Amino acid sequence: MHHQTDIEIARAAAKKPIQEIGEQLGIPHSELLPFGHDKAKISASFIESLQNRPNGKLILVTAISPTPAGEGKTTTTVGLADGLQAIGKKSVVCIREASLGPCFGMKGGAAGGGYAQVIPMEDINLHFTGDFHAITSAHNLLAAMIDNHIYWGNKLEIDPRRVAWKRIMDMNDRSLREIVISLGDATNGFPRQAGFDITVASEVMAILCLSKDLKDLQERLGRMIVAYRRDHSPIYASDLKADGAMTVLLQQAMQPNLVQTLENTPAFVHGGPFANIAHGCNSIIATQTALKLTDYVVTEAGFGADLGAEKFIDIKCRKTGLKPDAVVLVATVRALKMNGGVTKENLGQENLPALQKGCANLGRHLENLRNFGLPVVIAINHFSADTEAEIQAVQAYAAEHGAQAILCQHWAKGSAGLTELAKQVVAMTEQPHHDFHYLYPDHLALFKKIETIAKQIYRADEVLADQKIRDQLKRWEEQGYGHLPICMAKTQYSFTTDPDRRGAPSGHSVPVREVRLSAGAGFIVAICGEIMTMPGLPKLPAAEQIHLNEQGEIEGLF
Repeated sequence: MHHQTDIEIARAAAKKPIQEIGEQLGIPHSELLPFGHDKAKISASFIESLQNRPNGKLILVTAISPTPAGEGKTTTTVGLADGLQAIGKKSVVCIREASLGPCFGMKGGAAGGGYAQVIPMEDINLHFTGDFHAITSAHNLLAAMIDNHIYWGNKLEIDPRRVAWKRIMDMNDRSLREIVISLGDATNGFPRQAGFDITVASEVMAILCLSKDLKDLQERLGRMIVAYRRDHSPIYASDLKADGAMTVLLQQAMQPNLVQTLENTPAFVHGGPFANIAHGCNSIIATQTALKLTDYVVTEAGFGADLGAEKFIDIKCRKTGLKPDAVVLVATVRALKMNGGVTKENLGQENLPALQKGCANLGRHLENLRNFGLPVVIAINHFSADTEAEIQAVQAYAAEHGAQAILCQHWAKGSAGLTELAKQVVAMTEQPHHDFHYLYPDHLALFKKIETIAKQIYRADEVLADQKIRDQLKRWEEQGYGHLPICMAKTQYSFTTDPDRRGAPSGHSVPVREVRLSAGAGFIVAICGEIMTMPGLPKLPAAEQIHLNEQGEIEGLF
């Protein structure tokens, strides 16, 4: 029997015209900007008209530490929104847009899988509505204006050795990490070292995801620090008068994208900061709009809860006053066995001792989430090879730790495989929760904030940082940036900075290699261990398998 691929399932779905999906949410046709028949942006004026409506309930979906075996966090997020609709609750799913880099690199697409997907899957994973291209253009316009300003006499006295603004592109291309620009004769400008980051690591991406409207967007773009003078005083994007033109390029990209799931549940797919090098949440504007339009909003935060959920709470919630009404922690038997030391090749065999050992990873994430004062339910994303004994072992482990673990079969059955989880989530959101809090207060010193995350979430003993880094943090505090939250850039595969240390290690050290100030987005990035803000392609890139078939359809994207 032919096992249907995600893309075949997606193509066979009975899609509704996007105007009908809008109607489900009470969005008039005139307020939708359609991109073809199955995608649309929601107008800024309509979003503004919703401000005084009450909010629905916010459900955060996060996961254990990811492994190459797969967790299915997006799939569960999508499945849960469908499941809520199936039990009669109005819901919307809010996820991030996919970056082209990983699509052609390691990971393939990012729109769910099996019978829990957001469609049109090919478009969402490729150019979609052009948001990432707009972000790339706006970012690189600023880069061009910096070098142009230096070329025409440098009135602002930019120190060319201290230009902090890199260029970006939405592709994994390691050869562009460190480059020299402006070679050739005098007409090409002044040679200097430069480099590229991937689009999803750009501060412009973070700003788009954290701005509440176009005015806020322009102010934040203007506050970005792009370079320094010889005396170390900062130069802002507004000094170069780039913020206006950048906002113009981003005007449409700021509008959330509306699509649908396989079961025609409305889906907002907007913004896409990486979760290991950026803050890993979809846009505030999409989440807040969804909360005004429906009873339940299901959103995911990238990678494991040590990254995605911590950033969702300490960056996104802090900046908006949002708080999750319930948290779903996704785990798979496969990933838990890998966290317990099983190699990928041997995952098909039942292995209860390794599973028990790997459950420590689940326990650690559970404890961390509860320390924020949040109610948590565990979703066991089912794979066909999971044995009854393995599923029971995870449920028993959860019960010992005072949590419920519910088997979820949305990948195979769509919403029908997830109704139990949906009912449990509804019950959790109806309990009052009063003890939600952030991990650290705004006024804590920046280095102390980094230490708090490292010690309380990663269970490290210490943070290793050169005096140069500590001095830099102190200087930012003196300049008035001490209240900002921290965005940790570290590997997603481990609580430590070593991607090969699975499970729940403690007593390790977190080396901070570099700190970057995102003054416009409003956070400080701490780059830990070997993490790269421009990934490379793997030895066998996914791009090698992607092509058009005889019918002109895309093959190999999933």
